[in-house]
Amino acid sequence: MNITQKMPLIPEPMPFQEVSTHTDTRLLLDHAKRDAVKKGYRDWFICDVDAHHVETVSWNEVVGFIEDPVLRHQAQLYHSERHGGVAYGLNGDFGLRYQDVGGRITHQADRKESVKNTGVHRDVILTRRAMDGLSVDYMVVFPANMLHLGLHPQHDMEVCLARAYNRWVVEKLLSADPGIVTLVYLPFNNPEAACRIVEEYADVTGVVGFCVTSVRHKPVHANEYMRLYRMIEESGKPLAFHAAYHWQDPSLATVPNFLGMHALGFVWCNMVHMTNWILNGIPEKFPKLKSIWVESGLAWIPALMQRLDDQYLMRQSEAPLLKGMPSEYMRESCWYTSQPMERSNRKALELTFEMINAETQLLYASDWPHFDFDTPSVIFDLPFLNEQAKRNILGLNAASLFGIAARRPKGVDDLE
Repeated sequence: MNITQKMPLIPEPMPFQEVSTHTDTRLLLDHAKRDAVKKGYRDWFICDVDAHHVETVSWNEVVGFIEDPVLRHQAQLYHSERHGGVAYGLNGDFGLRYQDVGGRITHQADRKESVKNTGVHRDVILTRRAMDGLSVDYMVVFPANMLHLGLHPQHDMEVCLARAYNRWVVEKLLSADPGIVTLVYLPFNNPEAACRIVEEYADVTGVVGFCVTSVRHKPVHANEYMRLYRMIEESGKPLAFHAAYHWQDPSLATVPNFLGMHALGFVWCNMVHMTNWILNGIPEKFPKLKSIWVESGLAWIPALMQRLDDQYLMRQSEAPLLKGMPSEYMRESCWYTSQPMERSNRKALELTFEMINAETQLLYASDWPHFDFDTPSVIFDLPFLNEQAKRNILGLNAASLFGIAARRPKGVDDLE
């Protein structure tokens, strides 16, 4: 099958089989694919702004890109002598052990499905399968375990692994498929190193922007980041803050179950950064710098808008750079990814869309293959959106933001 052409007819359902960590992505997403054909949006331009590959499966390859010869040797020796241990250099959060719900969501636990094509990297094949199943034309890939790297006690390790990972992603994934793109990892704890990465990757094919992992304790408004923001602004590409959780955070450590910690954690880190981002006038200092707030859902945004507006009206002297209400900056200069979209109260969701100006500021994201992923139907099925708004959110907003053509890129001949 040619992936540059979306199937116009409803495919036959795949035969049922027991699902395991070996199950093919195409089977897992078979219903989503048939649903897209049935509802008529399979031929729409769709960009998935947040999906993940499991970088630790290929970590023995990633560490081969470490520039420091001593650390590279240590990492390669570690992976050649140990099996089943944690990836070298990473400081993973033990909450990851709970995401597969005790083994009931198998594709969350591991990615062991069979891949026959050895002409490209295995992750390229798995990403292509997910793109086809979700009916997307572009997929922005992020790491998973590296989302916690901002709390690594060795700041130099974040720089070392970020540089290695970025080189690996570009050489192994982006070069193989023009539909696979990324927001390169910035080692934010070291502003000078982050600036060097912007210099190196601003014009690299497949790099549509830059990413800061939000689980970290560095204030985003610190003066040491002003040069970095100026460089990103001048590149014309956006800066994303990708949320995650940290169960060892003193406040989250009081929550006794994964459900509560996960619900709060993915929101809390971006709420803190957004508050500092807005009240300290970053949008005024860098009016052309576009920020994306990833994987925090949407329900937190109206609450923070109202809270900041209420306090700002009473204490404007503490935010002297602002020329308007905090909510105006959040609505007009920030973009948001949709997943995980809170849908339990449709009226509240509709109001949220109105408050964030979703028709221009919202970007579809799946978060595949995580347990709470969303298919494009979560946007398509919303009754309060007209067709143009749905098309914008599912892909056209991303095309404009990333500067990519709103059509499926050419050059990919097969899924397998």
